[in-house]
Amino acid sequence: MTSGKAYFVSDVHLGLQVADPADRERRFVDFLHSIREDASSVYLLGDIWDFWYEYKHVVPKGYVRVFAALTELMDRGVNVYFFQGNHDVWTYSYFEELGMKKLVQPHVVEIAGRRFCLGHGDGLGPVPSGYRFLRALFHNRVAQFLFSLLHPWIAFGLGNGWSRGNRLAHDVSYVFRGEEEPLYKFADDFSRVHDVDYFIFGHYHADVDMTLPSGARFLVLKDWMKSSPYICFDGETVTVNRN
Repeated sequence: MTSGKAYFVSDVHLGLQVADPADRERRFVDFLHSIREDASSVYLLGDIWDFWYEYKHVVPKGYVRVFAALTELMDRGVNVYFFQGNHDVWTYSYFEELGMKKLVQPHVVEIAGRRFCLGHGDGLGPVPSGYRFLRALFHNRVAQFLFSLLHPWIAFGLGNGWSRGNRLAHDVSYVFRGEEEPLYKFADDFSRVHDVDYFIFGHYHADVDMTLPSGARFLVLKDWMKSSPYICFDGETVTVNRN
């Protein structure tokens, strides 16, 4: 490692059978390889996988090159952090066994003297009660245990079927509503009582770059369906890659 950059990425949705899944995985692996010489930390902001459920002794097959690239980064001394998204919420211990470190949103971290508030973004702010209930159900230990009793053939069939019903599977773009969005309202309220320079989230599948009344920069990363977006902080400047 040389310059010690921090990288942020979200919503790769590995495994989603939309567009070219193999190409999307290859682009993500190429990204991980491209940062191995200068990264000091990588923050995976959720929904890296489109559906992830791990049993005590069983994890989803595939993604060997992804895990190899992440392991290589950690072997080089790069800290890899991850947040659970709403699609890969059922991560229990496997990622940590590989060496990654789990964070819970909203997480505030200081990097090179700048304060970042990070997370996937789902459930933050005044979200509709129906979504809040669904999110609580997905995080409920009893519901998770009952789901674990299903045979993997059934569980993964249900999970992948649910994924095929999301808007990405139907190529539906989301228009971010600016100050009306629950996530923006959360960041605005949070920045009034906490000293934060940057808010970085995913989840909305929209490219957002706004300035809050506090002066903090509010950023939302787009998904990886048609491009390979990420954010880089080099210790001085936050740069958004949209290609």
